[in-house]
Amino acid sequence: MRHLTPIDRLLCGADNALRTLFATPAGTGRPLPGADLPEAELSDAERAHAGRLMRVNHAGEVSAQGLYQGQALTARNAVVRENMERSAEEENDHLRWCQARMDALGAHRSYLNPLWYAGSFTLGAIAGLAGDRWSLGFVGETERQVEHHLDEHLDTLPEADARSRAVLAQMREDEIHHGAKAMDLGGAELPWVVRKVVMPAVSKVMTRTAYWL
Repeated sequence: MRHLTPIDRLLCGADNALRTLFATPAGTGRPLPGADLPEAELSDAERAHAGRLMRVNHAGEVSAQGLYQGQALTARNAVVRENMERSAEEENDHLRWCQARMDALGAHRSYLNPLWYAGSFTLGAIAGLAGDRWSLGFVGETERQVEHHLDEHLDTLPEADARSRAVLAQMREDEIHHGAKAMDLGGAELPWVVRKVVMPAVSKVMTRTAYWL
């Protein structure tokens, strides 16, 4: 297996960014959850709301790609880097699934996806430079907050939209796994102000904006 140089990794990261923003990455190839369930009969208002929620989740997965790629680029430990890259690959499945549901519901991607990706990549790279323990801790806390966010979406999705619910339920399971894995690898708990003030504030701006744009 060829050893990747820093330039190789930079080019791979650029390719991933382009695929994330303008195409659909392959991911692991897992099938779309709920594909065997019937498409729900929704009112126009319900369809619009469900589509916007899936757009928010798609934007969140774009951010996750930026975060993981930034962290993988600056990770010092090869095991940590491989963990980030593997998690990013599984998150690509989420991108595909959210896109499939947006297509079915008549929703479009967030127009601000390049901004979400660039901002998250920068944060991920900074976390990686701070050290692998902090980088892993950032992943663990991010995934905990995403889990909470998905719980809220499952509560507000139209009850009849079983296909979207199946997608979000599997995403939630994956996020829990990614967060636990990061902490098991030695992630450090982030300072209270980062966990309780900074990260929720940034998340609120992104989710509210992506819902409409």
